[in-house]
Amino acid sequence: MNEKPFKSIKTIGFNLFLFIVLSINFTPSYCSAVICKVLTVMSYEEDNPWCEEIKEGIDSVLAPYCEVKYFYMDTKKDISGGIQKAKQAYELYQTYQPDGVISADDNAQSMFVVPFLKDKVKTPVMFCGVNGTPEKYDYPASNVSGILERGHIMQSLAFAKQILPSIQSVGFIAKKSPSGKALFRQVNAESDTYLLKLVDFKMVSTVIELVAVAKQFQQMCDVVFIDSVEGIVDRSGRSLKNKKIVEILAKHFRKPIIGANHYHVEQGAMCAVVKTGQNQGSEAAQMLLKAMQGTSVSALPITVNRHGKRVINISTMKALGIHTSRRAMIGAKLLK
Repeated sequence: MNEKPFKSIKTIGFNLFLFIVLSINFTPSYCSAVICKVLTVMSYEEDNPWCEEIKEGIDSVLAPYCEVKYFYMDTKKDISGGIQKAKQAYELYQTYQPDGVISADDNAQSMFVVPFLKDKVKTPVMFCGVNGTPEKYDYPASNVSGILERGHIMQSLAFAKQILPSIQSVGFIAKKSPSGKALFRQVNAESDTYLLKLVDFKMVSTVIELVAVAKQFQQMCDVVFIDSVEGIVDRSGRSLKNKKIVEILAKHFRKPIIGANHYHVEQGAMCAVVKTGQNQGSEAAQMLLKAMQGTSVSALPITVNRHGKRVINISTMKALGIHTSRRAMIGAKLLK
């Protein structure tokens, strides 16, 4: 028996059913039946705050219609184990047979999507949280598109200067990692547009290196910008969380820290114009829904996050003895 016509009819039927369901304004209470399966492969750990934000965004879009299975590659803690984790993710893909895939951050692209899925399967794949250029992964592909992640660095520095007009210079700190290198490339490309003078960009792997850089920057620059720092290890080789890293940096730098994400400011950075994982996850999920409805992946161009949110930590400002104008706070979310 020729199975191709049967598969074609089955695919058309699924897409038609999905289209009808998604065209109606369903809510989870009205749509309890699972009509599609999605596999999401996260580059980092389940308790990583960036992954938690992305998951929130994905679930906000897909939860009413799809069963979403999450797989975590844990590459912030163990980059050397990423290849084996990617193989496990592919084994899960084969057994789970999802209707669509979401892959988050750069390591999931280089270790999972590119070797196992890109142009090799028909399943639509949407990425999010990717710092590298699309060309690095030869994206877009016949079955791959998504949303790039770009930090609002220029806006964050301008916001910090609005809060504290006296600042003139900035240093950057990131973990020595693919994400850190991508951040360096972005800073190198656009630093001429910053209102603050770029002093240096340091990538570190250990707390010893972090403390040394913090003390060096304390003498050299007015503020520090941080991103992609989780996974720096302590003296015993234990991987540290963002919150602990911000605490250590604040203790030794003793000047304002500018973050890239909402959780940086929650954990003690003075301010940020934040990119959000919720935006990354929801955009990728919406693109995947369209692809599962039957829209060609080639008709879903790669996009990039464009709008940031201003966030200020009032407690941090008070601790640093910083007073700012009410005008600087207009429209900003204030955290305590």
